[in-house]
Amino acid sequence: MSPAGLARDELAAWLRLLETPDIGLASARTLLAAFGDPQAVFDAPPAAWRELLGPAGADALGRPPDALTVQLDATWRWLDSDADRSIVTLGDPAYPAAWLQTADPPLLVYAIGRLALLAAPSIAVVGSRNPTPQGRENARAFAAEFSRAGLTVVSGLALGIDGAAHEGALSGPGSTIAIVGTGLDRVYPKRHLDLARRIATDGLLLSEYSLGTPPLAPNFPRRNRLIAGLCRGTLVVEAALQSGSLITARLAAEAGRDVFAIPGSIHAPQSRGCHALIKEGAKLVDAARDVLDELRFDVPGPAPLAPPEASGRGDPLLAALGHDPVTLDALSARLGEPPAMLSARLLELELQGEVARLPGQLFQRVVRG
Repeated sequence: MSPAGLARDELAAWLRLLETPDIGLASARTLLAAFGDPQAVFDAPPAAWRELLGPAGADALGRPPDALTVQLDATWRWLDSDADRSIVTLGDPAYPAAWLQTADPPLLVYAIGRLALLAAPSIAVVGSRNPTPQGRENARAFAAEFSRAGLTVVSGLALGIDGAAHEGALSGPGSTIAIVGTGLDRVYPKRHLDLARRIATDGLLLSEYSLGTPPLAPNFPRRNRLIAGLCRGTLVVEAALQSGSLITARLAAEAGRDVFAIPGSIHAPQSRGCHALIKEGAKLVDAARDVLDELRFDVPGPAPLAPPEASGRGDPLLAALGHDPVTLDALSARLGEPPAMLSARLLELELQGEVARLPGQLFQRVVRG
């Protein structure tokens, strides 16, 4: 038996079923419903396949993938080389019940890390790959609060909001799950190699894609259904109108999960997706406590995130900045101070992490949780 709990011939049958060209998840589910497990599928006569899949599907199923033996050997070695690596199949005791309540559940996922997190209550935190500094800080702070409360934070390991959410969640006992769009023998983006290693040690990495799968564009929106389906709710921190985060949110809504969105500046492109979700019925939140209350989750210890007004009191420039992006000329008009003097002070605040410089000669205050 492998560390995954699968015998080698069982693993071979799963890989053959899932990797055969022209046999998609829907056809594989039909076969499993009829025969029970992949080995029974391939023990059945071709005539039984034809009844379920038609002649073309039966012919495809009768031809093992060319690289099956190579893939089986590589997968077996991958499992055997680390006790924290595993494979979870439909019907496995570790398979999350939440996925069974979705329209397109995975049949097999590869895993590295703490498999017990699949049974933990969880929330998805997703958003822009190009967030504002405030959006990044919000993702980190909200995720840290969720994790401290015992919620596992689920995201997609992408740059921007996803990465910040994983970082924040690793600071608490709830930890984090990263569901990725490549094989687990690869890390994408490469800038998150160290983060992926931390998640593999203290959290959980998941993928439904076989080893060696590169970062193909269609895989990322498709994996979003796994993020949405695993969690009790989805929080969108920042998102443009056309973004994968909105796909995740809508998949969550279709699965009957709660959707939350953080509002932002009406001038920021990264806020327009959140505003669209709120118009469609997502719950507007401005503190982690809002989400935890909605999910009826108690927070131990200190109070949750302070409201923005609690940060930067006593500094007239920070007060004049407010929370929307603003130009230097507008600040000069608000304070009655020359732009040159304000520019020097803004640079000091930027170096202290209190202010972010945005494209278009805009400045924005950064509020920390």
